[in-house]
Amino acid sequence: MKNSWILMVFALFLMGCGGQASKETKEETKRDVNVLFIVADDLTKTLGCYGHPVVKTPHIDQLAARGIQFNQAYCNFAVCNPSRSSFLTGMTPETTTIQDNRVPLQSIIGDWVSMPALFKQNGFYTMSLGKIYHGNREEHNDLKGWDEIYGYKATELGKKGEGRNMTNGVLKWCNWRAAEGNDEDQADGLIAKKAVEFIKADRDKPFFLAVGFHKPHDPFVAPKKYFDLYPLEECDPPVLPEGWEPPYEHTLPGETKTFNKFTDQERREFLRSYYACSSFMDAQVGKVLKALEESGQMDNTLIFFLGDHGYHLGEHNWWNKVTLFEKGTSAPFIVAGQSAGKKGVQSDAMFEYIDIYPTLAELLELDNTPDYLEGKSFASVIRDPSQPFRSEVRAIIRRGEMTGRMVKNTDWRYVEWDQGRMGNELYDQARDPVEYHNLAGDPEYADIVLKMKDLLYQDH
Repeated sequence: MKNSWILMVFALFLMGCGGQASKETKEETKRDVNVLFIVADDLTKTLGCYGHPVVKTPHIDQLAARGIQFNQAYCNFAVCNPSRSSFLTGMTPETTTIQDNRVPLQSIIGDWVSMPALFKQNGFYTMSLGKIYHGNREEHNDLKGWDEIYGYKATELGKKGEGRNMTNGVLKWCNWRAAEGNDEDQADGLIAKKAVEFIKADRDKPFFLAVGFHKPHDPFVAPKKYFDLYPLEECDPPVLPEGWEPPYEHTLPGETKTFNKFTDQERREFLRSYYACSSFMDAQVGKVLKALEESGQMDNTLIFFLGDHGYHLGEHNWWNKVTLFEKGTSAPFIVAGQSAGKKGVQSDAMFEYIDIYPTLAELLELDNTPDYLEGKSFASVIRDPSQPFRSEVRAIIRRGEMTGRMVKNTDWRYVEWDQGRMGNELYDQARDPVEYHNLAGDPEYADIVLKMKDLLYQDH
């Protein structure tokens, strides 16, 4: 009896140890099953987590606190269609040949497997909400990539409200409106509502949910309550160096003459409306994240949040995108989920948007990832945010028939127009982070120009 009692106690001890080991193994094997891929249109780093002193974005700030905030993420072309077509195919804009908002993806995609299509091939249920590719027209989409596609427009009530055109009608897009109605009278509110419904629905497949919010893209329309967050006197436009002029006429696009006529009132109105739209978009992100929490899927969903490119808010006296400056090419980028090796940290690892596709494919262990992708996976940085990645990044832009090319490393940004025939630009990234002083013509920096020129034309 005594021996039997001892054996029984020993057996119970082993079972207890086994149970503990099983629990630990279960926790160790936690992994991301789903993907939430959020793209905000024309979003620059006007976010609290990026240190903006005025703009209120509590939900995106909380997302950054859950994961990794990347400070040096760079698009390959600072325009909507070229950028999105590039990062959703993993190919540079020179390879896709999409370098404006007119060329449709369907005209070039052929047998390429887009990022959402690869997820679908790997058994994920894929849904596109709002603006993922450029607009909702079929020719600008990859229909093979989605199980469902939805686009939305504002209600009639949401089209009403106080507002005006800040250029007296010269630039048709340059409007703001403090709209009547609530969030769901705007397209982004309806997008968030559909995303919440999708997340909370039962399904037998993992999901790849792509949510494309239209704001803060122009026209700057949001419910009035978001405009009320920003008194005009708090919306201070940037101060340019006295007498500053762009190095070349083509450094900036053609609307500079219109922006040169902006009054202080119009600059402040522009900022207020952009800030309002940023906070409106943030509120919609919050609804989607809350749905993940309430459905118990926050712990098994990998979240990528990004702006599709950068945006100028008066820097260089420019109020748009389409440049090769830091403000045009750099955008906010946040990753959260089990794949993130640390939470609430920032990373200065540089990467390009063509790297997004192979990174997601590696993190989710997708089969048959195309071997022709031009990006490189930075999954190792997501697992360990202290790691470096690219030593330089590149981007291009178009000015009519002319191409501008940029390469940036830790110390310098270098730009060539028409392979240098139409000029070049060099900016010191430490001493001149907003890039107002072109050093390319200074003999003191001739060696730097030659080194950066060689770097510009090296293969990725």
